[in-house]
Amino acid sequence: MENKRHLIALDLDGTLLTDKKEISSQTKQTVLTAMEEGHIVVISTGRPHRASISYYHELGLDTPMVNFNGALIHHPTDSKWDALHSPMPIRTAHKIIEACYDLDVHNILAEVKDDVYLDSYNKDIIDIFQSSKNDSPFTIGNLQQNLTEDPTSLLIHPKETHIKELRSHLDDYHAELIEHRKWGAPWNIIEIVKKGMNKAVGLQKIAHYYDIPQDRVIAFGDEDNDLEMIEYAGVGVAMGNAIDELKDIANHVTTTNENEGIGDFLQNYLKLEVKPV
Repeated sequence: MENKRHLIALDLDGTLLTDKKEISSQTKQTVLTAMEEGHIVVISTGRPHRASISYYHELGLDTPMVNFNGALIHHPTDSKWDALHSPMPIRTAHKIIEACYDLDVHNILAEVKDDVYLDSYNKDIIDIFQSSKNDSPFTIGNLQQNLTEDPTSLLIHPKETHIKELRSHLDDYHAELIEHRKWGAPWNIIEIVKKGMNKAVGLQKIAHYYDIPQDRVIAFGDEDNDLEMIEYAGVGVAMGNAIDELKDIANHVTTTNENEGIGDFLQNYLKLEVKPV
């Protein structure tokens, strides 16, 4: 492999992070070595900024970041960078919320960048979405009343028997305006963002910013919200624990997030000499 500068995009959950939501020391060492060699590393995640910034700082990054599956593309350490925030229209959000009430879903959560609105109190959901005690407090209560701005994303927690019905409703009535994805286990969460938003949109913008051609973009992922990014990247890499659909379109399949999948691939592909940890 020629040692030209590459753009390396890392999904977080199930990819960079172990099942304990940590970056393994060996993978971290490999990523840092790649950066020392001049390669550019970015985080590309469905998570909001507040739930990914700690990993950004842990890796010592100084690059743009893709959050909310492309609905927010920004630079955490450079306010002059041309950020792109693409929320969905609030009228659409309210119509979807109304349909969710009709289906009697467990809960609905709306995010406006780092502000979080939760339809009904649920400690488990708060624990997942509140990264630290320094986060802004959740606004809890009826979303039809409390949500007054275009949301960056909507997250629906439906009853398991209603998942298919809900996704069919979204396709039938809102397909022109939104994208929806299903989270992996253990949560049956439907995530909704504005139409046309995906991780590839963010990655393309960042690659253009650094003047890196598509064939030198390496992207790692494991779930269906990584499909466009893996397809866009010249070097799309599915984790060993990835869904079959992602493995089918990827250029490469590496080992799992529990077995140094990112580190192993980067060492071999970029011919990195990584000091053992």
